[in-house]
Amino acid sequence: MSALQQAPAAPTTQIKSGDRPLREVNREIREAVAAGQHVEVTEPLSRHNLAVGLTGEGKVTFRGSVGYYCGGLTAGGVIEIDGNSGWGTGEGLSAGHITVNGNAGMSVGAAMRGGTIHVRGNAGPRCGVAQKDGNIVVGGDIGYSTGFMSHGGRIICLGDSKGSVGDSLWQGSVWVAGDIEQLGIDAVAVEPPADEVVEVEELLASLGYAPAERNWKKVVAGKKLWYFEARDAKQWLMI
Repeated sequence: MSALQQAPAAPTTQIKSGDRPLREVNREIREAVAAGQHVEVTEPLSRHNLAVGLTGEGKVTFRGSVGYYCGGLTAGGVIEIDGNSGWGTGEGLSAGHITVNGNAGMSVGAAMRGGTIHVRGNAGPRCGVAQKDGNIVVGGDIGYSTGFMSHGGRIICLGDSKGSVGDSLWQGSVWVAGDIEQLGIDAVAVEPPADEVVEVEELLASLGYAPAERNWKKVVAGKKLWYFEARDAKQWLMI
């Protein structure tokens, strides 16, 4: 299909958040996204629990910063935040795409099961905690305990990592292009396979990052905790 034959863009619906009842605002957002519309939310005022439980193929754009748990329990659609986001952005996400054009607080993508979360700035501590699947991409730095007890999926950081990265990892992985301050308990940094590097670079290209020679470190589980026994308790306490 040529550019002249492409279908017209989805209609844009404007919703003002302000101090209106949150349940009313979220109902309007969900209905519009489920109908495939583009929703533009003005005056989000860093309120908590915005755009939770979305389904469908529409898009919601927040013209400003949002508070805690934006996009939580979402199973479709696209969310873009023209500002910063608070704790738990995309918690429990199972499908869809979230972009934070600023920085994000603690626990981005906590327990997420699919989809993609893209933070253009920095992400706070415990990014991807208990993650099950999906991708989290952070253009800046990641905070301490990123990937804590992650069971699957991938966290990709183009900046530096604070301490305790990959603490108690299971089957997830944390990719760091910059410096790692300190590895977490039972975490090891390995050189990633070439085919996985290609996958990561393709994902980054789809998000607008230019090709570059990146010094990737892939943090994975050392697997000692997989077989932890009571007789090892004294040794681990000493560590």
